[in-house]
Amino acid sequence: MNWNKWFRQIHRWLSIIFTLIVAAIFAMLGLGKEPAQWVYFLPLPPLALLLLTGLYLFALPYATKWRGSTIGG
Repeated sequence: MNWNKWFRQIHRWLSIIFTLIVAAIFAMLGLGKEPAQWVYFLPLPPLALLLLTGLYLFALPYATKWRGSTIGG
């Protein structure tokens, strides 16, 4: 399995984890339970990793074009 597939798979799983955490926080708020203050920080680590993997995946097509281009042409 190459790096691109790994990054895509990691990005997908991180998005699922992030979505579940945010949904759980909203569900707790909807039930009228005020979560502890630290609970609001739980989505930040997956979000930071999503940013890094997303930037990599965004730049990937441009990097392959740049690497595959010929000089002068």
